Amino acid sequence: MLVFTNKNKIGTHVTALKEEGTKIGFVPTMGALHQGHMSLIKEGLLNNGVMVVSIFVNPTQFDNADDLKKYPRTLEEDVALLKTVSPNIIVYAPSVDDIYEGNTVAQHFSFDGLEFEMEGRFRKGHFDGVGTIVKRLFEIVAPDNAYFGEKDFQQLTIIKKLVSKYHLGVNIVGCKIHREANGLAMSSRNVRLKPDYKIAAPFIYKTLQEAQIKFGTKSATIVTQWVEQQFVNHDILELEYFIIADVDTLKTVKRKHKTNTYRAFIAVYAGDIRLIDNIALN
Repeated sequence: MLVFTNKNKIGTHVTALKEEGTKIGFVPTMGALHQGHMSLIKEGLLNNGVMVVSIFVNPTQFDNADDLKKYPRTLEEDVALLKTVSPNIIVYAPSVDDIYEGNTVAQHFSFDGLEFEMEGRFRKGHFDGVGTIVKRLFEIVAPDNAYFGEKDFQQLTIIKKLVSKYHLGVNIVGCKIHREANGLAMSSRNVRLKPDYKIAAPFIYKTLQEAQIKFGTKSATIVTQWVEQQFVNHDILELEYFIIADVDTLKTVKRKHKTNTYRAFIAVYAGDIRLIDNIALN
């Protein structure tokens, strides 16, 4: 398996592959790979000759320095796991300097208001960091298709907007949330959950499922109040937000309309670990 740490070298290699007619798929990650990542890569392998997987913990999308410091970094294990999937995978594992060239600052983006909803309200500057790294990686890797999980549905929506506004020429493919057997959405942060929180965390998805059912007959306000009360009554999980939003605008729903499509979004603290999830409502 080829592992590149330099943007110029991987760029040259990918250009040569594309000149041969090879279609390039891409999955950007921050490492600590799990089966959720593997599902994206396997999906990409169905429609691309080569998959590029980037492994880079991007400092500009963290609003919490402690979270950045503690984020798991497991490059050797990640490469070993990828070797078990396919020989047609290339790894790009750059340093911060290779990406930012000594100027580790996020570019400012306008995503037509999408960036101010949900995660944007609670993580200042987060989507500037996401936009900066994704745009940079697209420019380096120049993929035909890029794959993102719906667990980060707001991020997926914003990346589609990024590609459209900056004419980046990448086809964005959204993939279903990959879950553990107990329903917990797979995340690299799950490995940091202490035992009590690991046991409690499936309550998040169970609550989303019940909210989905209630949304069929109840108003968005009533469903939101019900979810908030479930977490008030919970022993150890702490709700940061539960929001029902329009999937196109990501704006919080005030009144349901039959012609609109909605999704419920949630962020919960399990101790010092922040977990997010979402579910389609109609």
